[in-house]
Amino acid sequence: MEKQQQSLITKDGVSFLLPFILITFCFALWGFANDITNPMVKAFSKIFRMSVTDGTLVQVAFYGGYFCMAFPAAIFIRKHSYKAGVLMGLGLYATGALLFFPAKAVGIYGCFLIAYFIMTCGLSFLETSCNPYILTMGPEETATRRLNMAQCFNPCGSIIGMFVAMNFIQAKLNPMSSDERAFLSDAEFEALKDADLSVLISPYLIIGLVIVAMLILIRLVKMPRFGDANHDVHVFVTLKRIFSLRYYTEGVIAQFFYVGAQIMCWTFIIQYGTRVFMAEGMDERSAEVLSQQFNIYAMLFFICSRFIATFLMKYVKPAMLLAVFGILAMLFTAGVIAFQDRTGMYCLVCVSGCMSLMFPTIYGIALNGLGDDAKFGAAGLIMAILGGSILPPLQAMIIDQGTVFGNFPATNASFVLPFICFLVVTIYGYRTHVVRGM
Repeated sequence: MEKQQQSLITKDGVSFLLPFILITFCFALWGFANDITNPMVKAFSKIFRMSVTDGTLVQVAFYGGYFCMAFPAAIFIRKHSYKAGVLMGLGLYATGALLFFPAKAVGIYGCFLIAYFIMTCGLSFLETSCNPYILTMGPEETATRRLNMAQCFNPCGSIIGMFVAMNFIQAKLNPMSSDERAFLSDAEFEALKDADLSVLISPYLIIGLVIVAMLILIRLVKMPRFGDANHDVHVFVTLKRIFSLRYYTEGVIAQFFYVGAQIMCWTFIIQYGTRVFMAEGMDERSAEVLSQQFNIYAMLFFICSRFIATFLMKYVKPAMLLAVFGILAMLFTAGVIAFQDRTGMYCLVCVSGCMSLMFPTIYGIALNGLGDDAKFGAAGLIMAILGGSILPPLQAMIIDQGTVFGNFPATNASFVLPFICFLVVTIYGYRTHVVRGM
């Protein structure tokens, strides 16, 4: 057992335990940012008396930062180093979080969107740097298992983000409803808005200071420099080279559909559960609260399953395990579609367990053997996160129909989209296992 542990984070006789721990902590930091932000769509809508559509600009800014900064981050890392990319990511993350204070002083929604965009530019730098960096911290044959282990701590950060959003923002905002706020005078509205914004920005300021401390710590620690020998930047030549690799191109496609499936399953579990529980006789608010509890159960199952999957990779090849988990996800999603009671809700929680290994495994397979090109390869895989902003609106359009094919619930039928996404992931895992023997 000791030998196996050493081989996971040891290369050429050198242990990378401390660098591995520090970079792994960054995975939790961006997980925190992801899941403290999701509830802010509704919070900003109430605070600024806006429509839900205007509130979703938070997500536009969030995904916009990821998408726009992935390739600039790859170029920066190629010219400098993985460590420099991590430091730049932490710097932008901290800057965006701390900008919430002046944004609150100005009191304009657009200033918060700018802060979110800068913060997620930092997250894009972090993900583009940390994922391939972890792959280098040990033997290539254990790279995908090593990345799965590091990714185990991403949902841990997500759980903390959800807890902070629920207990330190949502629970402390003024309980006045949107309809009641509409009747406030301008002076009353400004006073209420100022008080609510003071509550909202506090966790962001604290995490900003934590990020600054993390930046200083990583700056002072000696980090490995694998993959930092080549600093030449030939963007189009490199992209042509990596996209000529079928397993990489198919990996980007699989990642696009996986992220779309993940966001759909975690976003619309609330709508799905609300329909199920209201059919049992609950009022809408109670049904929403219970659905959120199931969402937390799903995340906890996701975390446990990722540790289990990481252990199984000692005995089963990652690509084959990806295909098996993909098949299980399809079966449970079929249950989500078919059952119209709590059984469907249980199936939806089980889907999260099946998703646990997908992102890091696709990532590890697609970057396998790319060497220094992994810096640009990572950028393409991070840009595939765009699937999380394109596919969920399509599912929402189906849900808005109410019923389909007579009286069949549209919420159930809408999960045919995640089913298709998991089919794509399964095919990728199977093809990679058969064609490349990974």
